[in-house]
Amino acid sequence: MKLGIAQLNLTVGDIAGNAARLRVAAREAYAAGARVLLTPEMSICGYPAEDLVLRADFTAACEAAVRQLAVDAPAELALIVGYPERSDDGLFNVAALLRGGQVEAVYRKHHLPNYSVFDEQRVFDRGDAACVFACDGLFFGINICGDIWEPGPARRAMDAGAGWLLVPNASPYHLNKERERLAVARARQLEAGLPIIYANMVGGQDELVFDGASFALDAAGEVVAQCPAWQDGLFYVDIAGDTCAGPQHVLPGEDAAVYDALVLAVRDYYGKNGFKGVHLGLSGGIDSALTLAIATDALGADKVHAVMMPSDYTANISVEDSRDMVTRLGVRYSEIAIKPVFDAFVGQLAGEFAGLAVDTTEENLQARVRGTLLMALSNKFGTLVLTTGNKSEMAVGYATLYGDMAGGFAVLKDVAKTRVFRLANYRNSLSAVIPQRIIDRPPSAELRPDQTDQDSLPPYDLLDAILAAYVERDLSAHDIVAQGFDAATVRKVIRMVDLAEYKRRQAPPGPRITPRNFGKDRRYPITSKYRPEGDLP
Repeated sequence: MKLGIAQLNLTVGDIAGNAARLRVAAREAYAAGARVLLTPEMSICGYPAEDLVLRADFTAACEAAVRQLAVDAPAELALIVGYPERSDDGLFNVAALLRGGQVEAVYRKHHLPNYSVFDEQRVFDRGDAACVFACDGLFFGINICGDIWEPGPARRAMDAGAGWLLVPNASPYHLNKERERLAVARARQLEAGLPIIYANMVGGQDELVFDGASFALDAAGEVVAQCPAWQDGLFYVDIAGDTCAGPQHVLPGEDAAVYDALVLAVRDYYGKNGFKGVHLGLSGGIDSALTLAIATDALGADKVHAVMMPSDYTANISVEDSRDMVTRLGVRYSEIAIKPVFDAFVGQLAGEFAGLAVDTTEENLQARVRGTLLMALSNKFGTLVLTTGNKSEMAVGYATLYGDMAGGFAVLKDVAKTRVFRLANYRNSLSAVIPQRIIDRPPSAELRPDQTDQDSLPPYDLLDAILAAYVERDLSAHDIVAQGFDAATVRKVIRMVDLAEYKRRQAPPGPRITPRNFGKDRRYPITSKYRPEGDLP
């Protein structure tokens, strides 16, 4: 028996558009000989729909679309689609079996994740019943995404007579997530003894990006089918007994996967929100260079406009390297000097600042002039401004509110500085679009003479290691020092992280590529007297 996996890029709230895509997929799968088509979690409305599911008009529109899709789909095809079901006994995350022109059965998700980026317990009620259906002599049970991350639902499907477990998913990507999914699926296979078909969505949705990478496990827990990562499409497995045969794609390595995630995130945030192009500030540094490469790969050179905004402190090589890179990529390029605008601001403030020394105020003012120019271009031309700051800078507040933080999408928001270098080298391994001098130069904000980042920050390899321990693993200050880090440096970094929370709250969204990003993953108060650095010297 042939079963189709619809690894689709769907859009939250585009109920009609998603239903149309599912209708086309159902007809294509049936024409290809499939008897079952498995689509992702919440495929009718997209995932996560967040508080949209609390609206009665939204859930009514979803249900109407499901019922119409049942009529439109081939009657002999068992089509599994997801949507929010509102009933007298609650609101549920469900997978519906459409067959014969009607909704034949509905499975309600049992385990509602309520950690990291998930808060399904806030909006959904839990189901508790198994759902098993027959097709061509085989019996299929359904679990939804989080159901297989805990014991119980898979075993209940087996007890209800299932011989195969179908799992529609909206499982967002982070580093090495494919290993976690496989380990969890194997645990459920051992628990219930069922072979598993795991269908995941693909695409960007605000801060989340979904990688697809759907797969199938046989009754021995071996991967017998592997769909590609980062590709939308229909894929098929041929089932025979308790095993199947299907595609065998090789998943990308770590740097390639992260780069692909960022490209897809930019493409979908841009496309799904209807922007006409993108602007970004090009500084001659590695962060803006990598952002430019990602944007061009995501959208094409004709949609990208890079703007160099030199000041008196901008090195000649910064301008030269920027001109070199835009020539390599073929994007539109402008140079707008900030000195006249900066001087006008300083002149207007001269009376207020009389007798006071020049300090970071004037440095931040330069960044804010640049931010104002980019946002003016955005307003005039309907474009999206991509900010270029990385996770290391966001962590310690080495960024200027309403300056280099001004924009609509922060491409590198979850990418540590050390990984920025890795990704730049990875991209150049495909084709040399980033001038080598940009990668080799010491990083600098170029807001004062002879400035480097390490005037204010520890070396990035040291900084990122401390940040990974404190931000991503929640280690205490003393535990971090026990790993061999200097106590004074740890104290400084932790204090910078905590003081910068107010900045991060005002930062634009950006794609999540680690298990702990600065967003829903990490919700810290701005006002807090707790000092985790404690009594460190």
